[in-house]
Amino acid sequence: MATIDLMKSKSDFETIEKMESQVRSYSRGFPAVFHKAKDSYIYDTSGKPYLDFLSGAGSLNYGHNNSFIVESAISYLKDGGVLQGLDLATSAKIEFLNDFNRIVLEPIHQQFRVQFTGPTGTNAVESAIKLARKVTGRRSIAAFTNAFHGVSLGALALTGNGFKRRAAQVSLNDVTRLPFDGYFGTGFETLAYARQLFNDPSSGIEVPAAFIVETVQGEGGLNVARNEWLQELASLARSLDSLLIVDDIQAGCGRTGSFLSYQRSGIYPDIVCLSKSISGIGLPMALMLIKPEYDQWAPGEHNGTFRGNNLAFVTAKAALTFWEDHKFSTHVSDLATQIAYELDNMISEFPNLLKRRKGLGLFQGIEFAEPSLSLKTREELFSKGMIAESSGARGEVLKVMPALTITKELLEAGLLKIRQTLARL
Repeated sequence: MATIDLMKSKSDFETIEKMESQVRSYSRGFPAVFHKAKDSYIYDTSGKPYLDFLSGAGSLNYGHNNSFIVESAISYLKDGGVLQGLDLATSAKIEFLNDFNRIVLEPIHQQFRVQFTGPTGTNAVESAIKLARKVTGRRSIAAFTNAFHGVSLGALALTGNGFKRRAAQVSLNDVTRLPFDGYFGTGFETLAYARQLFNDPSSGIEVPAAFIVETVQGEGGLNVARNEWLQELASLARSLDSLLIVDDIQAGCGRTGSFLSYQRSGIYPDIVCLSKSISGIGLPMALMLIKPEYDQWAPGEHNGTFRGNNLAFVTAKAALTFWEDHKFSTHVSDLATQIAYELDNMISEFPNLLKRRKGLGLFQGIEFAEPSLSLKTREELFSKGMIAESSGARGEVLKVMPALTITKELLEAGLLKIRQTLARL
């Protein structure tokens, strides 16, 4: 039976190689045909389990097929609920909005209008920069080194990754690139540099419509912006009458600890972009949070057919209930401490392999002295039944991104697999 399953898996993968575009990437790094998934495991067609430390690139913060969230979707489908709603008012949307305001926004005393964009993160970013330009009448957007905001043209212009940018084959204009916090190491205040440029009428640098920032740069290598730096960025934006956009697509929805990643800094952005885990179960959904005074759209001025995924509204509402329980937040905090402790021990144990721990919350990783060893570690982990991804300008950081719902015991088992793999390098 195992031989038959193996042969079928090989045949199925040949179909992928024959029929699917060359642009595919994850299936190259993790060459298996997956069939089922539950909580922190994903299973291939032979039944082999893989411990998932990728979490759908941050879109599965509550694990695969979380039972509570799945039941909410099944119930809604059985009741014949509206599935495609454009931007019509529906009970599913209203219930999500009410709970989002009560559970997420009211406790941090921030008021936002919610715009449902097209269903991907890049759609939310495109909407954000378009609105910023409309509100301010300016063209340029200030983005940071190592940023990743998506691959549609506007979002790609903001993205720093040269490989992604080259694929556009057109000019990617109207962006001012600034150094992220710590880009030049300690002792160089990157925002003092930016402030000097924008306040000098002869610098040749336009005052931007907005600054867009990830508080933790996921694809850029888990670079963490200090609270003081984020506060200074907010101050700079205010002084220039520029908007501050936080791209919380990967770092948000609890991945760094608090539901919105910037909460630790006490800032109040003008626009926040959310996607990935906002639906709670991997369904396509994205939204923008807008300070009311900047919600200056004319009706229909920005739209998209699939901005009314009501099934995602239902599962998003179910996911929010996790954040009503203080024990869940404590659990996430405890897991983050456990990850930091174990990664620090690995760095001490393998000083010739590893440079430092990076990231925050359940969005951490280890930076390799030799980037190719990060890829080798990822490949070895996969062969041992574990999925983890690398990031950074040269792929030098191995990311640890388990589900927020993972047990401490299972997290420990995954971290042990990483340590054992390092010992064999």
